[in-house]
Amino acid sequence: MINKIRVLLSLIAILLTACQPADTESHDEKPKLEATTPIREDTSVTKEYVCQIHAFRHIEVRALERGYVQSIFVDEGQLIRQGQPMFKIMPNIYQAELLKAQAEANNMNIEYLNTKGLAEQKIVSPNELALAKAKLDKANAEVKLAETHLGFTNINAPFEGIMDHLNVRNGSLVEDGALLTTLSDISKLWVYFNVPEAEYLDFKTHNNDTAITKVQLRMANGKTYNQDGVIETIEADFDNTAGNIEFRATFANPDKLLRHGETGTILMKKPYKNALLIPQKATFEILDKTYVYVVNDSGKLEQRLIYIEAELPHLFIIKDGLKDGEKVLLEGLRKVHAGDTVEINLLPPEKAFADLQLYTE
Repeated sequence: MINKIRVLLSLIAILLTACQPADTESHDEKPKLEATTPIREDTSVTKEYVCQIHAFRHIEVRALERGYVQSIFVDEGQLIRQGQPMFKIMPNIYQAELLKAQAEANNMNIEYLNTKGLAEQKIVSPNELALAKAKLDKANAEVKLAETHLGFTNINAPFEGIMDHLNVRNGSLVEDGALLTTLSDISKLWVYFNVPEAEYLDFKTHNNDTAITKVQLRMANGKTYNQDGVIETIEADFDNTAGNIEFRATFANPDKLLRHGETGTILMKKPYKNALLIPQKATFEILDKTYVYVVNDSGKLEQRLIYIEAELPHLFIIKDGLKDGEKVLLEGLRKVHAGDTVEINLLPPEKAFADLQLYTE
């Protein structure tokens, strides 16, 4: 009886197995991989250069005469108007010298008038009159010189600007030429930055001498300055030690936001006409060289060496190695090998570029 039951159970198991549907799924079937083609369009690459910001005019204010500082009319960091009094050097000595020169000039004037009257009466010769006139002219010149020295005791701002540190105080004894302070005209800014030789050659190739090249300035806080600058000059000589040449861009500074001596980053766009673009995630590197997988008409993969002209966010500008219309694999780059046959889902480049992620496979 037990044997009959065992046979019956075996028959039931065989029948249940036979009734199960066959597994029609093929484990060898390969999924379709996404691919796209390069696209051509006009674009630009932003180059970054560390820069130094200088005031349009930055001068040292120095004493023109020796003496004691009698008055200081300004303060550090103050906006100074053109012609505004800044310092006064004690003028007593120079006032006395002016009075002395004026008295000597009056004396020479009287002598000249007396000599002139005698010359009109033919009592003295014309030479004596000429000598008296020369003495008068000399005395008047001494007056002018004394007035100039006295004027040097009043130091006024030569232009509108921001004043820096005070190097003297009231009562300080200053020598002729002593530094009193510095004054910066920051209505415009001269921004200097160094450009490598190769990029200088590219710049000169694509820009003639009359072209206006605009640049932007990223400030130290990471924000972009609200005024565009214009490259106006390029220095004459290269720095042979670094292989750089210095550019100068001019920025307006209407709000007086930037000051002399600040630093920042110049942002200069380099245009590329009809550039050939591919996604960065379609590339991989081997020994510092960049490759892509190109899918030929029969679906086989070809490992292709490419040369990159420039880099954009998530994109590469191709210099050489690819042609228009060639199919480039976008995914599964680490799972396939050159010579493999693959099925692809060919995406239009517009959709492939719009769906780019923030990483490269």
